[in-house]
Amino acid sequence: MIPVSSNLENKVFPLYELEKQLKPLGYVIGGNWDFQEGSFDYKMSDEGGYQFVRIPFEAEEGSLDSPGVIVRLGNPFILTHVFQAGVENHSDNGVIQGAFNQFQSPVDEDADVPERYVEKGKRLIEQIEHLLL
Repeated sequence: MIPVSSNLENKVFPLYELEKQLKPLGYVIGGNWDFQEGSFDYKMSDEGGYQFVRIPFEAEEGSLDSPGVIVRLGNPFILTHVFQAGVENHSDNGVIQGAFNQFQSPVDEDADVPERYVEKGKRLIEQIEHLLL
């Protein structure tokens, strides 16, 4: 994980407004959210793992499952997740097994980020700064 210093940190926005601005650019709310915190994720690549820009946020007013929630952005970072190779090659083990394997946890949630994705991630974060600030 590579933290990126950003003016986004500690800025407060309605979550709905962030979604309207970021989703058209390819950002999604990561699947690892709860009622108080989550993140916007942008997948840069799936070469040798998945390289992401992640912009974390936490509920400032309300909870994430409520309309009108206000969130505070955290410090953005760049990360690589590496998944077990070859899981899809075992789809003949049955439908049930295949259904579970597609949601596997990363083998390495904090793998090394290739330098070219560090630079790309920094440019993407700057783009979001210009858009939101």
